[in-house]
Amino acid sequence: MTATRDFASRRLHSLLGIIPLGVFLFQHLTVNYFATRGPDAFNQAANFISNLPYLYVLEWVIIYIPLLFHGIYGVYIAFQAKNNVNRYGFFRNVMFMLQRVSGFITLIFLALHIWQTRIQVMFGEVVNYNMMNNILTNPGWLTVYIIGVLTVIFHFSNGLWSFCVSFGITVTPRSQQVLTYVTLIVFITLAYIGLRAIFAFA
Repeated sequence: MTATRDFASRRLHSLLGIIPLGVFLFQHLTVNYFATRGPDAFNQAANFISNLPYLYVLEWVIIYIPLLFHGIYGVYIAFQAKNNVNRYGFFRNVMFMLQRVSGFITLIFLALHIWQTRIQVMFGEVVNYNMMNNILTNPGWLTVYIIGVLTVIFHFSNGLWSFCVSFGITVTPRSQQVLTYVTLIVFITLAYIGLRAIFAFA
């Protein structure tokens, strides 16, 4: 019974990392990318999101609850994992280890980002270009955001590989090798979008 529950929890953990959290990542990066078109373009995009009906319900159902489960259960999985990189050194073993490390960094970064944006809204701040500009013109925060955004994107891209394997989408070694290149393209594409947005704010 425990093994069945653990299997189901791991599947749910993997699924939530792609849907809805992966979908939200695409949406969030897309809105931020409007900053490359100037402050007004970003403010309009951010204002559209901020004025969605039932925003807080959507945030809790699509973001916070899945994120809490994915994060907390991910920490449990990380401490249960047996990393054998030093012994074997295979590429996938390295990626396995990096997935766990990037998960911890992602949690810390997201906590900081939520504090600086969503929590501050409760104290009267407005999510707009000026808010992000004030954060990212600080060299320290700029460095934190570059590392954080790249880590989040890596965690998603590499998690996409694990998702496809664990759900039986890619079974053969050849399909898994092709998927490795696909997820690399996903990482490069999203990293480009994320970094362009960061430097547009900065």
